Amino acid sequence: MINFDKLENNIDALRNTYLAAQPFPHLIIDDFCELDKLNRAYASIPELNNKSRDYAFANNKFEKSNYRELSPELLELYTDLASERFNKILCHITAKKVFVDPKNHGGGLHQGKKNSFLDMHLDFNYHPINKNWYRELNLLLYLNKDWKTEYKGGLIIKDLRTNEEEELDVPFNRLIIQQCAPYSLHGYNMTNFPEGRFRTSVATYAYQVHEHLIETPRTTDWFPDKDASFMKKLLAKNYNFLVQTKNKFFGSGTAKNQ
Repeated sequence: MINFDKLENNIDALRNTYLAAQPFPHLIIDDFCELDKLNRAYASIPELNNKSRDYAFANNKFEKSNYRELSPELLELYTDLASERFNKILCHITAKKVFVDPKNHGGGLHQGKKNSFLDMHLDFNYHPINKNWYRELNLLLYLNKDWKTEYKGGLIIKDLRTNEEEELDVPFNRLIIQQCAPYSLHGYNMTNFPEGRFRTSVATYAYQVHEHLIETPRTTDWFPDKDASFMKKLLAKNYNFLVQTKNKFFGSGTAKNQ
């Protein structure tokens, strides 16, 4: 389903673009999938009702981790993303020995409904089960038909070191590869999609095996807007502690791939 030939024929240019991108390494790939198959995959997606666990920082956002169940085309996409062929491409583009999580823990189909938003954040850094897998990349495939900038919901990336930021458009069949690092903030502002249309994407993550941990393991770090309520800012400040405490007694939803 992935347009492998296109990627492989342009792999050096993709690598150069990714490594030189600002505010931190990222890459936009349009026409990532075969269009006819992706159209059929899109047609198989129902309205989701499983609300995001990050409900305090993500308004009206819904998820389905096992999206491959929905259609043969989405199963093919899932399989292609985890394939050795795609891993080899990612390694060349990023100049790192990376691989896609074959079980896609924490990833899946994401659907932002009316007035959806996602506060700026840093993702969890080490895998919830394989504790020495360091999260190097977010791979975000967007499925927004006939998307226009006035619909809002573009992916905002921001460097925590410099405060430099950029907003990336999120049209149908666009893959955005984004570096994950202790400074790579991202999120999106409140959407304005037409009635019955949703901000839709498939999220997949790539890792590198670390012989020694280079960072303290964390869950998501949230950076709500300066105009956010006192309680929201307080929750963001204590979020890691609260989630780690919850996981100790009840287990991690991400580890269970729910």
